[in-house]
Amino acid sequence: MTSSPATDAAASLLADLVAHGVRDVVLSPGSRSQSLALAAVRLAGTGALRVHVRIDERVAGFTALGLSRESGVPAAVVCTSGTAVANLLPATMEAFHSGVPLLLLTADRPPELRGVGANQATVQPGVFGTWVRESVDAPVPGEGSWTDLGPRAVAVAMGADAPHGHPGVAGPVHLNLPFREPLSGEPPALAVVPGPAPRPEPGEPLVLARGPRTVVVAGADAGPDAERIAHDGGWPLIAEIVSGARFGRHLVHGYRALLRRDDLGGAIERAVVLGHPTLSREVAALLSRADVDVVAVRRGGEELNLNHRTRAAASVVVEGSETDRDWLGAWLEASAAQSVDLSEPAPDPQALASTDAAARRDAVRAELDAVRRPLDRALLVDAVWRATWPHDRLVFGSSRLVRVADGLLGGKKVPVHANRGLAGIDGTIATATGIALASQAAGAPGVTRLLLGDLAFLHDVGALLLPPDETEPRLQVVVGNDGGGTIFDGLEVAATAPAHDLDRAFYTPHAVRLEHLALAYGWEYRRVTTRTALDQALTTPAGGRQLIEVPLTR
Repeated sequence: MTSSPATDAAASLLADLVAHGVRDVVLSPGSRSQSLALAAVRLAGTGALRVHVRIDERVAGFTALGLSRESGVPAAVVCTSGTAVANLLPATMEAFHSGVPLLLLTADRPPELRGVGANQATVQPGVFGTWVRESVDAPVPGEGSWTDLGPRAVAVAMGADAPHGHPGVAGPVHLNLPFREPLSGEPPALAVVPGPAPRPEPGEPLVLARGPRTVVVAGADAGPDAERIAHDGGWPLIAEIVSGARFGRHLVHGYRALLRRDDLGGAIERAVVLGHPTLSREVAALLSRADVDVVAVRRGGEELNLNHRTRAAASVVVEGSETDRDWLGAWLEASAAQSVDLSEPAPDPQALASTDAAARRDAVRAELDAVRRPLDRALLVDAVWRATWPHDRLVFGSSRLVRVADGLLGGKKVPVHANRGLAGIDGTIATATGIALASQAAGAPGVTRLLLGDLAFLHDVGALLLPPDETEPRLQVVVGNDGGGTIFDGLEVAATAPAHDLDRAFYTPHAVRLEHLALAYGWEYRRVTTRTALDQALTTPAGGRQLIEVPLTR
């Protein structure tokens, strides 16, 4: 076998990526990208890299997104030329708006085959537009150096290098890699030493005085920093269910109703925002108010500026020691009244053991009614929340269920993920799969649970296909199946569209048998209709891939 410039360049690039922290490559088969794929598989054989093969590039992109979300370092996704590249766009857009590091390695034809009608050749440089932190059209191997491509791509993706004035902001980077035949050859002998990913320097913190009536708003991916700032400032914490900050003594329950109150929401003078809030109109209205001083700590996407006078900050430090106890106390008192307990009432042991036959019969009937109580959305989200602990991972799809969970569930410190950068329903199963695999690789002993609706499930059903020779994710996919898109029942269109048109164009009813899909793709399947059965299914995972269907009424 002879050497090939394509093979030499691909092997060197991947070795550089490994040396700068990359541990996962997701690849889709293709001829033009063969040198990258073969180099990745060889590195996987040495233990320096984990390779995940997906036949669908859209699934590959979201799997890489999930791996990057959980690990905090960029996974690389490799594909061939042509429409394969376009299928990476949805995951790229989500990664950009969520601030998730991601590397897009797209194989391409050499310059002489572009724009001349060559097979599987299109315009790939710049195809991802403004949704990447940097885009590089590399030289053909042998005609220019790739020496700095890998290290710089990782640094920019991590936010450690800021080519467009976004210090500390992570996101996707596109390397368009043209290859000339021969596309593969004898692999070079390279010494590969895995190293750490570069981390951005922390920016100068914004110092905030305690004075104004302040709330802390935690949106998607805010993380524990939001709870810390609320604690340090003595301020109420408004934390979305997808924030990773829904815990602590300052957490506000039922925040939507409280934001509508003149004496609470109407009296806010300052809002400190972390992450990307997307789940309520009340929060959006607050952050749009011109009379509120909004301070936004964002780690990705566009700068938050709904009121056109929002101040951006790399981080926040609170100064002063005097807490406005009246302000915090008013919120927490109102919060206590909003708290919801969805747990089943405990059996009455005295009544069950009573010598009075009627009392004993009533107690038995009450216990049976509780066991047989059909599931609704509130009970479903509560069961999943209660079953999840810090060693687990919880992923929410962009379905009606995440809004139900946001409105009802209490505080709990658990790792939560959701693709809320653009809040699309695509790629949800693939993202959760990536999260599960990354958490397992890091030694997490728990289960990854994905809670989503039936349409989000069906939209990404191809992600159920996993290679039999790869590590199996510990993943429970919990589908609340109400036979269509009932989220539209609560939106404006439901009040304006005729019922038939609403069903046909928005609700999109279906009669898909989920158990048949599970069987076809090799997943364990359970259908549960009661809270007791759901609790058992969630807390006794089989150790691999489970699909749990929960039928719901519209």
